Amino acid sequence: MAKKAKTQEPQAAPQLPQGYVPSLKKVYREEIVPALVKQFSYTTVMQCPRLEKIIINEGVGEGTQDKKVVEEAAEELSVIVGQKAVLTSSKTDVSNFHLRKGMPVGVKVTLRNVKMYEFLDRLIRVSLPRIRDFNGISGKLDGRGNYTLGLKEQVIFPEIEMDKNPKIHGMEITFVTSANTDEEAYALLKAFGLPFKKNNN
Repeated sequence: MAKKAKTQEPQAAPQLPQGYVPSLKKVYREEIVPALVKQFSYTTVMQCPRLEKIIINEGVGEGTQDKKVVEEAAEELSVIVGQKAVLTSSKTDVSNFHLRKGMPVGVKVTLRNVKMYEFLDRLIRVSLPRIRDFNGISGKLDGRGNYTLGLKEQVIFPEIEMDKNPKIHGMEITFVTSANTDEEAYALLKAFGLPFKKNNN
């Protein structure tokens, strides 16, 4: 008798040793802060912008037909970031799309502190280079010191098991900084290693 296939479960984030400091956080303290203080002539390191959180949103249009697809996307995102993702729901009724208020249409997760730095490190070093014909990302910020990166496919993350033929979803990754200007935020994110295109657009 054939065994019933197991569904993929979000893997618990590995236990980190007490006092663990992510490598990118060390880079921020030891290299990025002094460089930005010099570049922008800050009078104190407290003026230096910092990365406050990373918000990941993933729209799942098929959710209007099958809630299970959204739940699977949430499990998948949870595996990618090592933190439980939550379902997002529609705020209005849209009859043309058979969409009712409160219907699950996507997933979301907000990363801070250690998980934020660890995700950023993997994104820069592992995931973005896996994009076919990759030549950098747009450097256009939102005017308030924040940056949103749009990805067409979540399968660039190595945590996705391709042999399970996953459904393709796009996602938006928003980097929220404390910077007062886009110029300062751009310098911060570039220093972290985000591969902006040379023409900055």
